[in-house]
Amino acid sequence: MQPRPLGRSGLQVAPLAFGGNVFGWTADAATSFALLDAFVDSGFNLLDTADVYSRWVPGHQGGESETLIGQWLAASGQRDRVVLATKVGKPMGVEASLRRLQTDRIDLYQSHDDDADTPLEETLGAFAELIAEGKVRAIGASNFTAPRLEQALATSARLGLPRYEALQPLYNLVDRAAYEAERQAVCVRHEVGVINFYGLARGFLTGKYRSEADLARSPRGAGVKASCFNARGWRILAALDEVAAACRATPAQVALAWQMRQPGIVAPIASATSLDQWHELIGAARLVLDDAAMTRLDQASAVDGPA
Repeated sequence: MQPRPLGRSGLQVAPLAFGGNVFGWTADAATSFALLDAFVDSGFNLLDTADVYSRWVPGHQGGESETLIGQWLAASGQRDRVVLATKVGKPMGVEASLRRLQTDRIDLYQSHDDDADTPLEETLGAFAELIAEGKVRAIGASNFTAPRLEQALATSARLGLPRYEALQPLYNLVDRAAYEAERQAVCVRHEVGVINFYGLARGFLTGKYRSEADLARSPRGAGVKASCFNARGWRILAALDEVAAACRATPAQVALAWQMRQPGIVAPIASATSLDQWHELIGAARLVLDDAAMTRLDQASAVDGPA
């Protein structure tokens, strides 16, 4: 399992990232700790979270995921084995994230969304101060458009400010267009590492959602139905089943392995809520799809309408 460089940051990451949105939501403390232990024991290191996880849950305030990760880091002593990534919204709150995470530094600190009302010079200047203070090692952007990412990179170069070394866009076999149309070329040209979220399309690409009854058993069901229960979604699932059978793999492993071969992608982000799920996902890093399999998946997922 060859580590991959995250932009020009000097950070080296394994080719699959663990998405921390589940911690304190669909994974309780005991399960979260077990998953995090398995995550580092498997040789993976990029752990992604955000200060707002999981504010969407009734009764939650945000910070639940960071808090559980911090408790695990303190109990396990594994801080140096983890590339710790978190995200911030408005206003910037690095001190609160550091307290919850129980660490003195964040390896990758990401702008969760593009704040168009704040000049890029100001945003990047604030990040520069955090890096100078040793609280942040590198910065990234999430959900930026290609033109705004280009503008941010140009601003960094012009003013000698830290640049975004990573982009976190939505990307998977279902959601291809937004990344491939413009962002992919920008990231490849400027050596910005891509750590895409929803690598399994909210679980649809695992193959576990094939009926209305399946949807009813998950809090993600409504989102899966809206984006995936259509002719193109069934075509993608059929191709995944076919390639998985030929490779003696699972649909989830094939879906992630396809992403790992795409230009610009450093580590797809995927979440697991059980040890069995995590051990299945890590098989993607060992799976090498041949050109015929890639072509089959490319054709099945070609966008024939709104992505």
